[in-house]
Amino acid sequence: MASHEVEDAELGSASAHGIPGSEAGPDRVNNSVYQPIDGSQRYQKGELQFLGAIQILNAAIILALGIFLGSLQYLFYFNRHFFFFTFYTGYPIWGAAFFCTSGTLSVVAGRKPTTAWMQHSFGMNFASASIALVGIAFLSVNLAVNVQALKSCQSLPSLDLCIYMGSISNGMVSLLLIFTFLELCINISTVAMWCNANCCKSREVRFFK
Repeated sequence: MASHEVEDAELGSASAHGIPGSEAGPDRVNNSVYQPIDGSQRYQKGELQFLGAIQILNAAIILALGIFLGSLQYLFYFNRHFFFFTFYTGYPIWGAAFFCTSGTLSVVAGRKPTTAWMQHSFGMNFASASIALVGIAFLSVNLAVNVQALKSCQSLPSLDLCIYMGSISNGMVSLLLIFTFLELCINISTVAMWCNANCCKSREVRFFK
C-alpha cells in the first residue's frame, strides 16, 4: 500500500511540473511559436516609424518646392504659363498636407501599435497613395505644357528670360514628380506591411483554433 501511495504522489508531481503528455505541454509550445512573432512585430514598429519620418520630410520638401515655384510665378508674371497648372490645382499644398498627416499617423502607430492607430494609419496611407497618383498625373501634364510653352518663347521679346524660367520650372516640377513618386512607394510599402501583418495574424488564429 505504501508503495502505491508513493507512485501516485510521483505521478501527481510529474503532471504538475509539466511532463510531456500533461496539460502544461501546449503552453510551452505556444510560447516558443510566438517568440519570433514578437521580434518581427518590434521590427515592423521601427520600420513603420522610419517610413513615417520619411513621409513627413518628403511632405516638407514638396511644400517648400511649391512655395518656391509659387513665388517665381508671381515674380515673372508674363511667364505664368510655365507654372499655371500645378498651382491652379493647389497640389503642393493639399498633397503635402495629406503626406504629412499619413506620416504622422505612421509614427504614432509605430510607437503605440493599437488596433485603432494601425487602422487610421492604413486608411490615411491608402488615401495618400491615391493623392500621389493624382499628383503624378498633374505634374506630368505640367511638364507636357511646359514643353509646349517653351516653343512659344520665340515670339516673346525676352527670349533668354523665357527659356531660363522654363528650365527652372521644368527642374522644379521634375523634383516634385520624383518626391511624389517616392511618396507613392512609401505609401504602398506601408499598406503592404499592414496587410501582411493582418494575413499573418489570421493564419495564426486558424492554426491555433
